[in-house]
Amino acid sequence: MPSRSSDDTHSEADDHSPERVTVLGLIADPDMPETIAAYLAESLPEELDGEWRFEVDADPVTATLKGTAEILDQTAHKCDSRGWTYAICITDLPVRSEEGPVVADIDHDRGVAVVSVPGMGGLQTRRRVHQVIRQVLDELRDDHGRDEPGQVREQRRHGLSSRALGVLAPIRRKAVETEGSHLDVRYVTPGRRGRLRLLTGMVRTNRPWRLVFGLSRALAAAVATSAFGLSSSTIWMVGDQLNTGFKVLTTATAIAALVAWLIAAHNLWEKRGDTRSDPELARLYNASTLLTLVIGVVVLLAILFVVNFVLAWLILPASLLTSMLGSETDVGTYLAVAWAFTTLGGIAGALGSSLETDQAVRQAAYGYRESRRRAEYQEHEQGSGDG
Repeated sequence: MPSRSSDDTHSEADDHSPERVTVLGLIADPDMPETIAAYLAESLPEELDGEWRFEVDADPVTATLKGTAEILDQTAHKCDSRGWTYAICITDLPVRSEEGPVVADIDHDRGVAVVSVPGMGGLQTRRRVHQVIRQVLDELRDDHGRDEPGQVREQRRHGLSSRALGVLAPIRRKAVETEGSHLDVRYVTPGRRGRLRLLTGMVRTNRPWRLVFGLSRALAAAVATSAFGLSSSTIWMVGDQLNTGFKVLTTATAIAALVAWLIAAHNLWEKRGDTRSDPELARLYNASTLLTLVIGVVVLLAILFVVNFVLAWLILPASLLTSMLGSETDVGTYLAVAWAFTTLGGIAGALGSSLETDQAVRQAAYGYRESRRRAEYQEHEQGSGDG
């Protein structure tokens, strides 16, 4: 494989050093991939043989590309223009292939690769990306030449061949040949376990806990309604008298109402006739949206519950609750009362979420790339409707 010179980017000290510096460019989608790239730039150089320098470039342009072939081309162009030795794009784009969800695509000839963060799954994402990047660097520095298309060569190191990972979702290496692309090696997670891992990774890249702070109007409506419940003895009685089963059912109803309202009011559901992606990927997008919103709403209600419990404990005297409810007040009483405030606030939050703009909801519920993708599609739909 022809090596790239990085002399133009070296300082005079580097030029006179006995060992040439290897420069790795990490091109990252904004948001979570950028955070991971910054972490890798700090941690990886000390683990590699020789002298390395990492350069991180958060590129919104690359984040708008829709396939790994396009991303590899853009990455190769930037690698050449910057004088990097190698370049790896870290993206939150979910990628599927006939073999299964894609973890990494590698182009040996141009010394570039694409690593898909969702393919790592929802647990230990940063660690998995770290391991895959190490493996990709081994690939790029290997002069063995191209494998025959379809050839499977076991070369999984750096923790990728661990027993636990093999049980959960094994990562396979495969030589490939695609028309119109320089791609020659692909790492995939085959089978149902691979699809499940991709789904959890898509949810992880959305970072659903941010939904709490992104839905300001829904949160304001929930807090205001909870404050009203704090002063209503009727709400106290409802919370105290209902049994546990009914409370669980009511809480689930409040969560479902808020999630359904967000999806319907802000057009977050992928349509079956959508030609942007294959049916399987559309189902993955819908499942990740549903899980993202459910987790985000649960976090919102959990925070609201804690706040309501503390307020009830501080503001409502035990003697007052005892006189109104006709039973001895204990911690369980305060928990029941706080639950009533929270459930009422959750239903109000569903109504308040309709006041949020579509852009605010997308930014709260999705990562940069997915938020951008949905915004572009919505604009396309509106344009088609006007036409």
